[in-house]
Amino acid sequence: MSGAAAQNQVDMAFSHEPKVATPLFEADEKAMFAEEARRSSSLAHPVEHEFPLDYEGEEPTAEELLTLPRVSGTIPWTAYTIAFVEFAERFGYYGCQVLYTNFIQHPLPEGQPTGRDPRTEGQPGALDMGQRASFGIGTFNSFWAYSTPIIGAIIADEYLGRFNTVFIGIAFSILGHILLVISALPTVLASGKAIAPFIIGVIILGFGTGTFKSNISPLIAEQYRQSKLRVIIDPKGNRVISDPNITVSRIFLYFYMMVNVGSLTGQIGMVYVEKYVGFWCAFLLPTILFCLCPIVLWFCRNKYHVNPPTGSVLIRAAKLWFLAQKGKWSINPVKTRHNFKADNFWEDVKPSHLGDSKPSWMQFDDAWVDQVARGLRACSCFGWIPLYWLSYNQMNNNLTSQAATMILNGVPNDVITNLNPISLVIFIPIVDHFLYPALRKHKIRFTPIKRIATGFMLASLAMVSATIIQNEIYKQGACGKHMNSCDTKAPINVWVQTVPYVLIGFSEIFTSITGLEFAFTKAPKNMRSLVTSYWLFMSAFSNALGQALVSLADDPLLVWNYGVVAILSFCGGVLFWFHQRKTDKKEDIMNMLPDSTYTGKDRRHSLVHADHADAHHEAHQV
Repeated sequence: MSGAAAQNQVDMAFSHEPKVATPLFEADEKAMFAEEARRSSSLAHPVEHEFPLDYEGEEPTAEELLTLPRVSGTIPWTAYTIAFVEFAERFGYYGCQVLYTNFIQHPLPEGQPTGRDPRTEGQPGALDMGQRASFGIGTFNSFWAYSTPIIGAIIADEYLGRFNTVFIGIAFSILGHILLVISALPTVLASGKAIAPFIIGVIILGFGTGTFKSNISPLIAEQYRQSKLRVIIDPKGNRVISDPNITVSRIFLYFYMMVNVGSLTGQIGMVYVEKYVGFWCAFLLPTILFCLCPIVLWFCRNKYHVNPPTGSVLIRAAKLWFLAQKGKWSINPVKTRHNFKADNFWEDVKPSHLGDSKPSWMQFDDAWVDQVARGLRACSCFGWIPLYWLSYNQMNNNLTSQAATMILNGVPNDVITNLNPISLVIFIPIVDHFLYPALRKHKIRFTPIKRIATGFMLASLAMVSATIIQNEIYKQGACGKHMNSCDTKAPINVWVQTVPYVLIGFSEIFTSITGLEFAFTKAPKNMRSLVTSYWLFMSAFSNALGQALVSLADDPLLVWNYGVVAILSFCGGVLFWFHQRKTDKKEDIMNMLPDSTYTGKDRRHSLVHADHADAHHEAHQV
């Protein structure tokens, strides 16, 4: 590459500050970009500000980029209302999901038509289908709930917009919740026909959940309306840099914390309702709270910033991808790989390169091509994530069943799983206020790729600890390797499961939260739901892989079950790092890409009209 061409790339990157970058973009690198831009100001493009907050304060100089402290902007109140909706939705979903294992696996306690069992060592149950059936149905539920986000993403990005699609997901979820309540009614349990409404309810709830999930996280992040670095005066009178990158990263951290506050309260509360009242009430209470979601969204509908749908962006992205491959294939696979990795792979299909020969469907600019390439690179990162979710998914069933074979001391076996969200609620503020700032202070670049790889290793350690616990259960238990059917508990306190649950929770901060952030920041603006849905689909794919482990998910093979998952998670983390280490080096370059002007066409028949957003924008400018 010539010096002039390289200089032009620096100028282009600096003149378009990243809309959302990692909070770990180092000051010395920004100063380097600033100095390069200063020396070539005659070539620099003018900066266009998109949001009202981009007009407050002033642009930082090269010296200020290096010396001024960076602060988070103010998270808008509308984001908190969406966070509450996420809290209520997670309360509803996890408050029900935590009951599935006992509801499916264990029989109705004698003389208890509601399935409750208030005895100290009592075990609530209903369908008596065993652990394999419980694991299989639970795995299917997770697979289904994480497959449907793709449908919700297509509806949102191309037809109805994120806000309206969230309402569709809520409607299906409410119907699914109602069917779960019906399946747990004493009369239905007594009839022996509870399995039908239960399975239908799980399917409908899973569809609603998936449609909701692919849109709610991009919706909350889009409420923050600043995209440029600005020098402002803080309340103490000091000049500081308001960094939107830090703000968006914090939004995702606390969004995920609300996810876990909802799941924590739902799971803890409902397992006690299950034990002392019955399954029907335990399914009903989450349904009631979930019904607050549409009420909150409807009353705040005119205050949200809502990006309109943009037509067939997925189809255009696919056409672009196939056009880029044209002429790149070879009988020699090495040559094919070389062609696909070449620097001109995407340059050859940019509208400016094709000129008058570009196809009629190419109605976008060069910047959108770069953003699609960046989004596909993010999706390639996600290909390794199913091996991580294999470890996480052990919490949904097998670790709950493991708890039932140990000394509970009156604690319901499915309440122990709440150690996971408890650890997240504790660790997220610590990571936000202490760990990440300390790493930045010592110039340690803990980039998204490094964070995700770290999460793999922590998940592997969690499964190693679960393997050791299971081996001790078999060694100390009265029934040896058949403890699931044993009337006597293994003489091990159930709280030993703190280790795997806390390790998995800590790993989620680095892998799960970072994955959502990575999907949002790397996707084109009009494909954020689609890329987020692909991230979520990796969990579904993991559940499909998990079906291959069903034969290990019962006595006497549970030690093998946890051991195999530990090895897969470790290997996945190592392979992920070696495959994506080049992406890690390009992190800041990807974040500095210019914004595209391609917005497509608004095809909504919307509950929230575009003029509301325009009026809100104009009000800020005034």
